[in-house]
Amino acid sequence: MRQDRRRFLAQSGSAVLFGLSAAAGANTPATAPGRVSSTAGVAASISPQTVRLFLCGDVMTGRGVDQIMRHPGDPALHESFVRSATEYVAIAEQASGPIPRRVDPSYIWGDALGELDRSRPDVRIVNLETAVTAANEPWPGKGIHYRMHPSNVDCLSAAKIDCCALANNHVLDWGHEGLRETISTLRAAGILTAGAGADETEARVPAVMAVRGGGRILVFAYASPSSGIPPRWAARGRQAGVSVLDESQPTAVNQVLRELRGAKRPGDVLVVSIHWGGNWGYEVPRDQQRLARGLVDEAGVDVVFGHSSHHPRPVEVHGGKLILYGCGDFLNDYEGIGGHEGYRPELGFVYLPDLDPASGRLQRLVLVPTCIRGFRVNRARAGDAGWLQEMMTREGRALGTRIEMTATGELELRWEQTPAGAKI
Repeated sequence: MRQDRRRFLAQSGSAVLFGLSAAAGANTPATAPGRVSSTAGVAASISPQTVRLFLCGDVMTGRGVDQIMRHPGDPALHESFVRSATEYVAIAEQASGPIPRRVDPSYIWGDALGELDRSRPDVRIVNLETAVTAANEPWPGKGIHYRMHPSNVDCLSAAKIDCCALANNHVLDWGHEGLRETISTLRAAGILTAGAGADETEARVPAVMAVRGGGRILVFAYASPSSGIPPRWAARGRQAGVSVLDESQPTAVNQVLRELRGAKRPGDVLVVSIHWGGNWGYEVPRDQQRLARGLVDEAGVDVVFGHSSHHPRPVEVHGGKLILYGCGDFLNDYEGIGGHEGYRPELGFVYLPDLDPASGRLQRLVLVPTCIRGFRVNRARAGDAGWLQEMMTREGRALGTRIEMTATGELELRWEQTPAGAKI
């Protein structure tokens, strides 16, 4: 029996359920603030003249997903309707059939692991939208709290994640204690972080990953108030929290420009991760488009990695640079919770952009369609891939982008790029 999403969320005291992002990279030793990885990536890209990234939708390995792993945490929840994370497993099983327990750390990645082995991205970046903690004090007044037990961090290592962006609306679900444990657990596993820290300085420091040829990938991460982060989550002075960026403010580009100044060297690729906006709808708000284009034109950003929406949103290529306005959900525990089926929120992509490291310009973007089923990432069926292709082409038309099926059966972006400096 499929649950109605709207009624379910109203009963649970929250207007929305939020997802996470996952990507993977080579295991690297934990590092101090500055977080420089010297061995990022599992293999060279196919072309020696390009750098390939792995990006994806939100990765949420907490709550119900945590309960099927080898070391499930305390299932107790503080939602007004659901009191145990095991209930999310039961709802998913009603929709999709039995889900195994005590699964191998690689289980949740499903077919994505084979695709990553085949495509060999140099760096793997995800928005990890859960706390990784055993803390038991939830953030007061927040209707939904995600956590994964620290002993399950090997599920991220199984996908060889290089960097977790933490600036989102769930990383502080279990307070500052939960944030501290999240960061320390990830670092101990050799996974770099960006966008959150023990103080404002640490929250704004980028993750830095060296790649072949002497270049680097720099990741700055921000969360916007439009994604639902509580005001008190902002890192200020010596207060722990997340790096906040408000796209509605005319000073937003200048804020990033100040923080990025001096960070980028020749041969570096600069990625800005932004958790922004609502969960549903294809339209790109003017504030988001203005900020994204401004980051490219004025701040020298090469990739704008936007997320928060529960479904993929249009893609733009501006001044030769990739802008992802919303990547959907890559992994979550929402199976069986209905209400927005028309958006097909179970569907998403492995995003594989190839970039010219000398200029940061997009050379190629392959999108591998995926489907969440059984709390794991599965390759989307042909009909679902066709639906994604049609939707992304329809919604990207106003931005000059479309998706085509290649002779090898891959989905690939085609674009008529907007020139640098083009106004909204």
